[in-house]
Amino acid sequence: MPLLTIFLVLIIVGVLLWAVNTYIPMDHKIKNIFNIVVVIVTIIWLLKVFGLFGYLMNVHA
Repeated sequence: MPLLTIFLVLIIVGVLLWAVNTYIPMDHKIKNIFNIVVVIVTIIWLLKVFGLFGYLMNVHA
């Protein structure tokens, strides 16, 4: 996946997260949970894009 596409997706996710936080009235606790879920999903997506997710799943302590 081209690096430009990754940057565009991150920018779009950031703008959408900002818009939801700014313009949609929600309880503060729900907004925090929503933010955490979006960040975790984005990190997992980035790990998959860079091929590190499979590597991390195979690590045994």
